[in-house]
Amino acid sequence: MKKLGLTLGKFAPFHKGHQYMVETALKEVDELIVVIYDTTVTTIPLHIRAGWIRKLYPGVRVIEAWDGPDGYSDDREHEIREEQYILGLLDGEQVSHFYSSEFYGEHMSKALGAVDRRVDEARGVVPISATMIREDPYKHRQFVSDIVYRDLITKVVFVGAMSTGKSTLTEALAGKYNTTYASEYGRDYWTEHQVDRRISFEAFDEIAAGHIEREEKALMEANRYLFVDTNAITTYMFALDYHGRAPELLTRLALENAGRYDLFFLCEDDIPYDDTWDRSGDQKRHVFHKQIIADLKERRIPYIPLRGSLEERIKRVEEVLKAFVPYSNYFGSLV
Repeated sequence: MKKLGLTLGKFAPFHKGHQYMVETALKEVDELIVVIYDTTVTTIPLHIRAGWIRKLYPGVRVIEAWDGPDGYSDDREHEIREEQYILGLLDGEQVSHFYSSEFYGEHMSKALGAVDRRVDEARGVVPISATMIREDPYKHRQFVSDIVYRDLITKVVFVGAMSTGKSTLTEALAGKYNTTYASEYGRDYWTEHQVDRRISFEAFDEIAAGHIEREEKALMEANRYLFVDTNAITTYMFALDYHGRAPELLTRLALENAGRYDLFFLCEDDIPYDDTWDRSGDQKRHVFHKQIIADLKERRIPYIPLRGSLEERIKRVEEVLKAFVPYSNYFGSLV
């Protein structure tokens, strides 16, 4: 007889304790179903949370319960609603083992006619809960996979022309919020590889890939926020400026960048120009700044302008971050 396992939850977020339960089940059954509920305890959408499980365990059957009962309770009426809901989802399919690490394992396993498999109910093997992680993801980083952790971090990018204060602001904010930042890879690459102040067409793909790699490394060590100095869109604009066109990988990454970051800040060109040897003059800065704004508008990317001194810009970013709720329709309330 086929052994079919089932577990359920909000998985908000999916952590190493959940993974231990899933991996235990996979050793004991032929197939495992994970039912994941929509919930109000987190703003992370259901399909993203379900995606974590699918990426980590491709062989698991994940069912997104968009209309399932929210919350847990030992009230019998709630238990009956949940039992009926799960039986309806299964549509006659017979579960042999029900996996959990909570009190509801008893009533659900009885309703399913399945073995009640409690896994690490005392949290002795993996001493963590989703509530603890929601309260401080960085403190409990060790209990969350990279796939999950990256979606718990608010990714903030600063764009703008050369000499608009992006690097200074990014580093200052990282210090203020005790987190990591990703510096501009393209500037480092240009300094090392430029010949007569130019780089090749193909080099722009290398810059785009290198910057993403730098971001990903910083993201895995970030504390609530990751601050990023420029992105593939800015690199794309430099490619157009240098060569009148952009290579394929860079073009694709620039398109994807609209959904890569939670917040876009535009550093305005209202501060004194720092006329270093590697720059092309203040007039060029103003023109390039206009082009960046036009490109953001063409891509339909909402952005928040930053003006004034470093302190004024930091204050504005603080105001936005204080009001920001991840995965929310937030932008209208921020400008």
